[in-house]
Amino acid sequence: MKFEYHARDDKGRGQQGVVQAATEEAALRALDRYGLYVTALRQLKDRPFYAKRITLFETVSVKDVMIFSRQLSILFHSHISLVEALNTIGAQTKQRTFREKILHIAQEVEGGTALSDALAQHSKIFSPFYINIVKRGEALGNLSDVLTYLADHLEREHALQSKIKGAMMYPIFVLVVAFAVVTLLAIAVLPNLTSILLESGQELPVVTKVVIAFSGFYAKWWWLFVLVIVAAGAGVYRLSKTRRGKRAIDRFALKVPLLNSFLKMMYVSRFGENLATLIAGGVAIVEALNITGKIVGNELYRRIILEAKDSVAQGSRISEVFQHYPNEFPPIFTQMIRVGERSGSLDSTLQDVVTFYRAEMERGVDAFLSLIEPVMIVGLGVLVGGLMASLMLPLYESVSQL
Repeated sequence: MKFEYHARDDKGRGQQGVVQAATEEAALRALDRYGLYVTALRQLKDRPFYAKRITLFETVSVKDVMIFSRQLSILFHSHISLVEALNTIGAQTKQRTFREKILHIAQEVEGGTALSDALAQHSKIFSPFYINIVKRGEALGNLSDVLTYLADHLEREHALQSKIKGAMMYPIFVLVVAFAVVTLLAIAVLPNLTSILLESGQELPVVTKVVIAFSGFYAKWWWLFVLVIVAAGAGVYRLSKTRRGKRAIDRFALKVPLLNSFLKMMYVSRFGENLATLIAGGVAIVEALNITGKIVGNELYRRIILEAKDSVAQGSRISEVFQHYPNEFPPIFTQMIRVGERSGSLDSTLQDVVTFYRAEMERGVDAFLSLIEPVMIVGLGVLVGGLMASLMLPLYESVSQL
């Protein structure tokens, strides 16, 4: 609930504003912590739907949760109370949706709710992995260290995702530029050259005829191409929101050359690190697999991991399931899991493998970027140069015959 307040500070200066709290008493306590003496407090009624702000695009990113975790770990490590730390972070968070969630968590904690339980009320922001690690830190009394680990973990995840997205953005940018250049040529440049060639009356090469026909069609129907691309993008987005559609998209992504190797290493390393952390934190292996499967980020890997969870619950080993999926989990990875299971040091073994795969993945992304940049530039040059050459060569021949 939101309350509008009028108050005075310790110097007698008047202040007014809005505070969010579960009850009127909680709102008064929150204002009192900031040294305000409340003179009037009233609950605000919900606004009509047309007056509410649109929150469709106010999503909480991994970076937002990463910054929140880092700030909370620093403040908590500085012996600031958890409630005060949450209120401080919430007050300075610019993203309004996330700010409201943080302040709500602070109110829940102040009311006696455990931090992990308060975070669980916002499961769309905080993953099961995050919540279980916090819960384990509360049980062991090392919440500060746990928060520091979570901040480091999210920073690694964010850096890896940013690197892969960066590798994908360059080809997309070049394709957009190519589309824009072709559109400009077809609408503004090629029609003039085409009219000159047709007026010359000379026999044109087949390639030139094809280019002329395409440019004429494209100049008239270019908007249809744009509409098809937008509709296809919207269709893929809607499809990705369904379980069956996401499974199909994930399977397709794992078959795309070059991209598939990055994704496989990312999913394997994410699975290994999360599972190792949960096991080291004392989470039962079956529950750890269940949590890891939900946050791995790929429907195919999720199904395999949950299959391993069911097998482990029946007395089997993880490696016995993974050995049936050599394309998704490399044999060397499965072998290392088998060694860790036999030696009873699965968590440390997984961490060693994850370190190797992360290094390999970063090298692979760097190699991909160094290769794709010149290839895309040459491809764009060949496309534009080929279009122009197919028209300019016949034009040059007709002029040279004069």
